[in-house]
Amino acid sequence: MNYKKHIRILTILLMGSMLYAGTRVAYTRPGLMMRVPTTSNKKTPYLFRAGVSTEFHNFNPFNTARGVYFETELGRGFSVGFSGVTPGDTTRLSKLKESTYNAPAEFGFHFQLRAYTYNDISVSVGLQDVVFQSDQTSEEMLSLNTSLLSAFLVLSSEKDLGEYKFNTYFGFGTGGLAPVDADTLPAVLDVNGKVVTDTTETNAGVFIGFLMKTPYFSRRGGMDIVGEFDGTGVNVGLRIPLTSDYRLNLGFTHMEKLPEWGNRYWSGHPGFTIGFDMAVPRDPRQRVQGGPSGSTNIYGTGTSSSQGVGSIPIHRDSTVAMANVAVETLRDSMALMNNEMRNLLVRLNAMEQNSKFLSDSLSSLKLESNVSEKNMNEALRHLSLSLRYFYAGDYREALKEVDLALQLNPDLALAYARRGSIYYKLGDVQRATINWNLALRLDPEYTDVRNILKALNENKLKSASVIKE
Repeated sequence: MNYKKHIRILTILLMGSMLYAGTRVAYTRPGLMMRVPTTSNKKTPYLFRAGVSTEFHNFNPFNTARGVYFETELGRGFSVGFSGVTPGDTTRLSKLKESTYNAPAEFGFHFQLRAYTYNDISVSVGLQDVVFQSDQTSEEMLSLNTSLLSAFLVLSSEKDLGEYKFNTYFGFGTGGLAPVDADTLPAVLDVNGKVVTDTTETNAGVFIGFLMKTPYFSRRGGMDIVGEFDGTGVNVGLRIPLTSDYRLNLGFTHMEKLPEWGNRYWSGHPGFTIGFDMAVPRDPRQRVQGGPSGSTNIYGTGTSSSQGVGSIPIHRDSTVAMANVAVETLRDSMALMNNEMRNLLVRLNAMEQNSKFLSDSLSSLKLESNVSEKNMNEALRHLSLSLRYFYAGDYREALKEVDLALQLNPDLALAYARRGSIYYKLGDVQRATINWNLALRLDPEYTDVRNILKALNENKLKSASVIKE
């Protein structure tokens, strides 16, 4: 991986933190959510993540809060993070067009420990927003702001829903994660940075969030849809992948307060957030202990073992990641072409079998035709001999030849007609009548046989009228 490129970008971000420092700014805490803590049953697949974020609270007069963050997992489920912000200018509540007030910079530290994992469930505990604030009214440069300190416990569940992945986070915490009545408990500063009214009490509250990873921009890791209740309000956002390592973060904080946009500034103010982050993946040769080898990306979209621990990603940078995707696509295309080739070979074999079957059937038909033709010729030869014996007056031999002809071709009408004439000559009128009727059944247009039967019925049949050929 080109680590020098990531280090240069990180340096720019850290330099920017001197100008744009806030712990309450969305997307400046550890994890993939906007403000609530997260946990995972897998070791983070990146060495560290860093980014910048800006919240817009008003455009006229222009009022923003800006921040940077850095986070990393040190090992054994223990992770740390750092954030620095410059909060919004609260003195503009008086609708001044310009303000000389400099908001105090805040530097926050975040600590978290993964305490338990089972299948797709994990539990973490930690502290967030250990904030040191620059004090403009005191000789001390930094002072600890305990009102924002949050101790928390968070439980997560990670599910695969077809092409989508759905992570839910549920927990409770104190300080900044506790509910605050924005209307009755404002925390407003005057031009000297002093608290005008601050009756906020430290208490505990519940937070909940979800992150849905969609198949959109799947080659770059997939786009995330974020929704959460952070103890004070509802936040929603999108995490759009620019490459496999860099993301654009968008969102709205405290949407339920959007109708009061720009009216005043308090701890539950609404705002529009835009940010950018990067993640530096681990070396692919370093794998999680107890986890099988496999592939994933730096935002956790890969497979995991039965213990919920996946392998370290093998992406070195976005170019290599895109090349890997292209290679996998080509492999899939080649596998598809191989399957189609096999199907074509199977169909070709089936067509060859059908061709052989038709060829055998044709040969059989030709053979039957040849046999039938041979039998017909033999039958006609026997009928010719029977006629010769008939003229010679040897009716018994003539009858034998007719019988041989019928054995070769049982459907020969001429043979039955000839046998009827022979029986008539032998004085067996009944058998003669039967054979003439059989000949007429085989050939209804046999006029000579029809005339003989008619004459026989009218007792006008004479020996000279009997069919001889």
